[in-house]
Amino acid sequence: MQQAPDLFSYRKHWAHKLGTAPELPMTRAEMDLLGWDSCDIIIVTGDAYVDHPSFGMAIIGRLLEAQGFRVGILSQPDWTSAEPFRALGRPELFFGITAGNMDSMVNRYTSDRRRRSDDAYSPDGAGGRRPDRSVTVYAQRAREAFHGVPIVIGGIEASLRRIAHFDYWSDRVRRSVLADAKADLLLFGNAERAIVELAHRLARGEAIASIRDIRGTAFMRRGLPEGWAEVDASELDQPGPVRPHLNPYETPDWPVEPKAATGGGDAGPYVHGRQPTCADAPAAVGSNAQQAAQADAETAARAAARGGFKLRTPSVAEATAQASARTIANKNPNTNTNTNTQSISIDQLRQRPARARSVVRLPSFEQVRDDSVLYAHASRVFHLETNPGNARALVQRHGEREVWLNPPPIPLSSAELDQVFALPYSRRPHSDYGQARLPAWEMIRNSINIMRGCFGGCTFCSITEHEGRIIQSRSEASILEEIAEVRDRTPEFTGIISDLGGPTANMWRLACKDSRIQAACRRLSCVYPSICDNLNTDHGPLIQLYRKARAVPGIKRVLIASGLRYDLALRSPEYIRELVMHHVGGYLKIAPEHTEAGPLAAMMKPGIGSYERFRQLFERYSREAGKEQYLIPYFIAAHPGTSDEDMLNLALWLKRNRLRPDQVQAFLPTPLALASTMYHTGINPLQRVRRDAKPISVVRKLRQRRLHKAFLRWHDPTNWPELREALKSMGRADLIGNGKHHLVPAFQPRGAVGPGSPPRAGSPPGDGSPPRAQRRSTKRRRHVSG
Repeated sequence: MQQAPDLFSYRKHWAHKLGTAPELPMTRAEMDLLGWDSCDIIIVTGDAYVDHPSFGMAIIGRLLEAQGFRVGILSQPDWTSAEPFRALGRPELFFGITAGNMDSMVNRYTSDRRRRSDDAYSPDGAGGRRPDRSVTVYAQRAREAFHGVPIVIGGIEASLRRIAHFDYWSDRVRRSVLADAKADLLLFGNAERAIVELAHRLARGEAIASIRDIRGTAFMRRGLPEGWAEVDASELDQPGPVRPHLNPYETPDWPVEPKAATGGGDAGPYVHGRQPTCADAPAAVGSNAQQAAQADAETAARAAARGGFKLRTPSVAEATAQASARTIANKNPNTNTNTNTQSISIDQLRQRPARARSVVRLPSFEQVRDDSVLYAHASRVFHLETNPGNARALVQRHGEREVWLNPPPIPLSSAELDQVFALPYSRRPHSDYGQARLPAWEMIRNSINIMRGCFGGCTFCSITEHEGRIIQSRSEASILEEIAEVRDRTPEFTGIISDLGGPTANMWRLACKDSRIQAACRRLSCVYPSICDNLNTDHGPLIQLYRKARAVPGIKRVLIASGLRYDLALRSPEYIRELVMHHVGGYLKIAPEHTEAGPLAAMMKPGIGSYERFRQLFERYSREAGKEQYLIPYFIAAHPGTSDEDMLNLALWLKRNRLRPDQVQAFLPTPLALASTMYHTGINPLQRVRRDAKPISVVRKLRQRRLHKAFLRWHDPTNWPELREALKSMGRADLIGNGKHHLVPAFQPRGAVGPGSPPRAGSPPGDGSPPRAQRRSTKRRRHVSG
């Protein structure tokens, strides 16, 4: 993989002489106290400003401060006018725009497109403190406030909208956010490397319009630069005549065995059932070379017509003559190798440019907007170009301009990540918020982030599109130091670390066994359909980390609250034992997501058998520890690839296992996720995209989405009328009744009114369970949140 300069190796900007701010300023008065006449960079964010390494604006702000820049924060500014964007004055270098830790649309709306009443990232959890599509709105207001100041957008909202994407909330394909926000540059992924290099180059006087070579950036341009070779992926690969391969060993003296003689395809160099002579060579080989050269010429012509690469490609006549001459050249093994002969090189018919100077052309915005098949094709191509070790640049036409995406950023090393987490965070909300509660901060203030990235590849998850598949792990020493810092600096600390984790609890220090294989790999997941043989799954270092964390003086308990990848954990029963014995606070979250093969395949999740094996070990070690502990399995309703029958089977499984989810999640299509492509197009991009491809089932109508959620909450009496109606229409009325083998009872309790079904007169009071179930001890029920 390409090497990148160390994140902290740059010469510091002059303003480092002004020292470190106790907290980054949000007002002019704070700037005056720091002795600043202006900010070099102003970060505009849709979140309340919390100076903690779990918040993006804090990481980027403190990192830029460590580079010597003066950084101000505009947190949740009033977007109805440009005046609030002038509060800190004109920045010397650029505005950095982010929606915050969440996509603003995900933050504000439910999966049923209903507006949420609260916002965990706002003071006192108040909703409505940020606009819809915050990145676009903030960028436009910043431009209005100070014309000519560069606008740089980033964060998860910008990352997930960097190319044309399906927008669930407007139910249409939207342009790249670059076009809508009219930004100068977009930084995608964890952008530490990109923003540090950008800030130093702008400080040296480079114009932002000339900075086009930073990895992890996207921008608008007109046409393609000289010297780049375009790989055209703007159309589907269409079946056509097979282009025969030239045999590099073929000569008239060494004829190959004819495949046709054994029924194995083309007869190769044989002519009318006999061995060819020199006179026959043009007939035997010339047609093959003509087909190859014709295809190459057509490819070059299409690329040149689009303004693509202008590399020299032989004409059809030249290529045909060259290929024929090479093929019939006399290469007698009994003669001296220095005779006037020519070896055959298959690659000589086409000129292959360097991968680093290749750009893959995606279907244009107009094409993916109007053609769902091309949208699915673009999604598949995009996801195959996400490994920093081999990803190529991508380009997508938007009208008269192109959106250009450079390859993803190089992951941070452990030493660099340690330094990022060691920056001088105050670890609390900005003092301007006073005594206001910040729910998001309260949730994570005693937790430790130990890694980034996820190689699970779940199709419904956007972590991969943002953080990547390569795990970036902090060192053990850095993690233990932060635990001590939490102990010493967190008000009212009780001695309990609420989490040691990240996107996944147990991927710390897991990686490919060979860095060369990792750099070349193009798999979408390291664990699906099975765990890759090249993946190191040793949980030993993580076990040692847990033990050392528990041994830190003043620490009473260390819990694991991040989602556990249980199929990986099964590779290390010792890890499961350590986890269950010491790090479960009564409940452990895991996410099987479903029980049926169809939905699980569309999600790229392991089969339910893995969950069952993990559950057995979990219960065994809980008994050994003498603890009453429970698994909290999470399930998704209405995911692409899920039928009503799949949800019914899941409901029956839940009842057999006495699981009663209190909270359920319906699938929410987020931009760029593969499952969102399935939802929009009805096509599975995990397979080769074809116009005659078998469609994947999609749950779009609100009524069916509610039904799928009702199957997950099969025990809720308010769902029973809807479930009875569905069971009858599915021919499964045998599941309606009061027996153990029934899913829902035939009666409706008074007061438990479901959609379109009034309560039955004289129905018994209570929670709607059959009498035997009502008498069952509540301790034996397993209430879980999903």
